[in-house]
Amino acid sequence: MFPRSTVFRALHQWRSISDAPPEPSSFATAVRSSASLRVLKPLHAAVLRHRPDDLVLSVTLACRYSQLGLPRAGLSLLSPAVADPSLVPAGDTFLWNLLVRGLVESGAHDRALALYRHMREPRGGAQPNNFTFPPVLKACSYLRDFEEGVKVHGDAAELGYDSDVFVRNSLIAMYGKSGALETAKRLFDEMPDRSVVTWTAMIGAFAQNGHPEEALALFRRMLEEHGRPNRATFLTVMSCVIRCDDADDLHKLIIRYCLESEVIVQNAIMGMYSRCGKIEQARKLFDGIAEKDLASWSSMIEAYARADMFVEAMKLFRKMKLLEIVPDRVTLLSVTRGCSNSAAASLRHARLIHGFAIRSLLIEDLMVETAVVDSYVRRGSLSSARRIFDQMREKNLVTWSTMISGYGMHGRGGEALELFNRMKCLMKPDHITFVSVLSACSHAGLIDEGWRCFNSMTTEFGIVARAEHYACMVDLLGRAGQLEKAREFIEKMPIKPDSSVWGSLLGACRIHPDAEITELAATSLFELDPQNSGRYSLLSNIYTSLGKIEEAHSIRVLMRKRGVKKIAGYTVIELNNKLYKFLVGDCSNPQSDLIYRELERLMDRIKEAGYVPNTNFALHDVEEETKVKSLYMHSEKLAIVFGHINTRPESTIRIHKNLRVCGDCHTATKFISKVTKRKIIMRDSHRFHHFSDGECSCGDYW
Repeated sequence: MFPRSTVFRALHQWRSISDAPPEPSSFATAVRSSASLRVLKPLHAAVLRHRPDDLVLSVTLACRYSQLGLPRAGLSLLSPAVADPSLVPAGDTFLWNLLVRGLVESGAHDRALALYRHMREPRGGAQPNNFTFPPVLKACSYLRDFEEGVKVHGDAAELGYDSDVFVRNSLIAMYGKSGALETAKRLFDEMPDRSVVTWTAMIGAFAQNGHPEEALALFRRMLEEHGRPNRATFLTVMSCVIRCDDADDLHKLIIRYCLESEVIVQNAIMGMYSRCGKIEQARKLFDGIAEKDLASWSSMIEAYARADMFVEAMKLFRKMKLLEIVPDRVTLLSVTRGCSNSAAASLRHARLIHGFAIRSLLIEDLMVETAVVDSYVRRGSLSSARRIFDQMREKNLVTWSTMISGYGMHGRGGEALELFNRMKCLMKPDHITFVSVLSACSHAGLIDEGWRCFNSMTTEFGIVARAEHYACMVDLLGRAGQLEKAREFIEKMPIKPDSSVWGSLLGACRIHPDAEITELAATSLFELDPQNSGRYSLLSNIYTSLGKIEEAHSIRVLMRKRGVKKIAGYTVIELNNKLYKFLVGDCSNPQSDLIYRELERLMDRIKEAGYVPNTNFALHDVEEETKVKSLYMHSEKLAIVFGHINTRPESTIRIHKNLRVCGDCHTATKFISKVTKRKIIMRDSHRFHHFSDGECSCGDYW
């Protein structure tokens, strides 16, 4: 927040210039000092009245609009120059740089690159200098356009600016964000003199590429070689910390450097502790901030959302509004992502957040609009997601990838591929887009299409496959029962398989049990990811299905020995704006007697229709009859029956399981949808299942 004196000063300056045209510097100072849109808009009107053709003022206004959360308003100011670059005086490098920077700050990264290209044409505007390249490289980073970034690097080298410290710092940041970590590291190592920004950029490159330990090691090296880190360094390093001891050490270091009083640092410390699982410590810090800014509220809401405490996140969001603290795009993104990921959220919450985004005009922000699309996808309303997607005035790679991924999650692989083919005509896909497409092919069992997409990554688009792409292909082959091909595929991988690859292979053994491949996947997986409780449960179930009861028991013993705690499964359903949570064998619901009576009747009906209980998913060390009864009490079945007896026959039952749905519940739900003639939408930890008339949208590829 700006100090009150700054607001009054800006207002005073506006009043002094509203009637007579002063010097441009007065306008620029007033614009930069404006603390809110309420102050900025009259200044904008004064600029239009007195200096409508002043490009410098237009860029200054555009940057301020962007900083105050309305980038599109600022972008309209720059549109004439973007549409007709001849309006920009030739040879005026300062003005060209200002325009490029203004476009980047307004979020128009693609237009910034287009303007830069025009600047570089023989008959273009001006010769780039060391102030040109940093915003251009930032645009390449945002667009994830690695190829264009390399070209810009070549331009900088050609003009002799690639060794400039400001340009080199931007290159390190760009290569880091593009995934070219080795190139970023080489540029860093070649620098004889490194500024604090250089160190921070390289630490950020390690952090963004999933190397938090290397990032922390480089930070320690920086302390030894360079000396004092700055605020940006600490903010970057804090994003890498996941252990409580490291968090405490870093917190002490921040206090030693006298940065703990800065609100932006306090907000980051809250986020750091929340990522370490110390949510109570984060809340204590939040409550202790005397002058909370908007980012403080956003950080705490994000902390709750990350910790799967969506109810607490919504409480804080509502409290903000009661205190008349206006949420910004960051706040809304946090609460929207919480809505997307939490089992405690529902389609109603997605609609509420969407409504707020419209009323607050934040829906105009591309990231917010994309997050809203994602929330509808993950709350089970593909039609709403697609409607918003089709109405969007602007789409980026993330937007397209979100919608493609959504179709995949819902088992509609054909539509995902159709959308992907449309996207390719408009922009170049990146590695994240291909994860979405390959995942969609896997969920829909589209083997040939998956292979074509995987091969086209390299042949058509020059994208080097990463571990996540290989994991998708293993998943695709495994779901189709081609376990030997999946194993051969892993053996031929040019990179070392990570836990996601072996996890995909083990998951395939759940559907198509194979003792030898199960052993291979489990051994490799537990070396890489020994604390993942879901892997142990999965392996235990696979052994049971193979009749290896002793091995299944030994896995449960191993879990206890290693201190791995099993995550309790539960299913959530919303009724009349209230969430109801069911555990296995739950009797806490006021309607429990009615639920169990109806459950018994329903089980009899589906048995008559052909349902056979799969006791591989029941408790192991009990009699067969007890196993069958325990299956009936799974949380998925209890939630479905609760929805069945409390909703209209023609309505859709929507439930959310926090873990992967068990095989028996999946089969039972297909039969329930048939005998009750009800549509049931079930979201589990992996995908959506749309049940209707005895069929599931996943086609049993789950």
